[in-house]
Amino acid sequence: MVRVLKPGMTSLRKLGSSDLEVFPLALGGNVFGWTADEEASFAVLDAYTAAGGNFVDTADSYSSWAQGNSGGESETIIGRWLKARGNRSDVVIATKVSQHPEFQGLTAANIKAAADASLRRLGTDHIDLYYTHFDKPEVPVEEIIGALDELVRAGKVRHIAASNISPERLRASLDLSDREGLARYVALQPHYNLVSRDTYEGALQDLAERAGLAAVPYYALASGFLTGKYRPGTDVDSARAAGAGKHLGTERGRKVLTALDEIAETHGVPVATVALAWLAARPTVTAPIASARTVEQLPALMGVGELSLTEAEVERLTEASD
Repeated sequence: MVRVLKPGMTSLRKLGSSDLEVFPLALGGNVFGWTADEEASFAVLDAYTAAGGNFVDTADSYSSWAQGNSGGESETIIGRWLKARGNRSDVVIATKVSQHPEFQGLTAANIKAAADASLRRLGTDHIDLYYTHFDKPEVPVEEIIGALDELVRAGKVRHIAASNISPERLRASLDLSDREGLARYVALQPHYNLVSRDTYEGALQDLAERAGLAAVPYYALASGFLTGKYRPGTDVDSARAAGAGKHLGTERGRKVLTALDEIAETHGVPVATVALAWLAARPTVTAPIASARTVEQLPALMGVGELSLTEAEVERLTEASD
């Protein structure tokens, strides 16, 4: 039986210093055009927004890695859905630049060309949140921020953000924006979850907190491991099984699953909901990203908007993942 998603009273969260207000779960678009065809993608997007969700995350490169794809499939599906539903003004669309096979890198010319291509695929005149997908240290921050600033001034992009960037490059970018009065990053998309904390916690998180950036973590469920469906001796039919299964062999992974199981049972919610709730409670985090290829997978994700963990439960999970 499929649990019906009902519109809740979940409060939207302000995204950093921007004027964007978003649901505390960003719907990942990486599966659209990959493990979810257009019909399935439309169904997931419909259910997500019907339940109060308004924050959709994609990238121009999704899903170029799948056989037969060339990149841009996710944006194209989202664009068709926006047109079919006539709801563009109700949805915050985030996409990214630097990895599309035809638009590699972060030169000024590439950023502008890639943005125009994304706008065409999305069927819209503006992108709400535009990320540099992977930083390119060989390109000066002056060139990157300058190009992004031009997009903002042209009305093609509302706000800018960064993903997969070092603390040093992020600090240089923010300093430049402040010094020259240019568009400034409002959000950061780090790799961050209960079993992968080292990349973000520390210098990057400290900088994000000082700069008032909103963190929107990807791999929030560790490629599905933190849903609890990957257990010793189980065989899960999923394109991401290898990525998720690697955590089963670690002491951290086993401890985290045990803690998640206990807390999930206490609240009567899925394991995934608890994992996302821990992430949503972390400093700087505004909305974790998680994807669903079927409507049946959505309730466990959307529950993050309703579940409040106690301080003791948060600490229990934190210690398990140390």
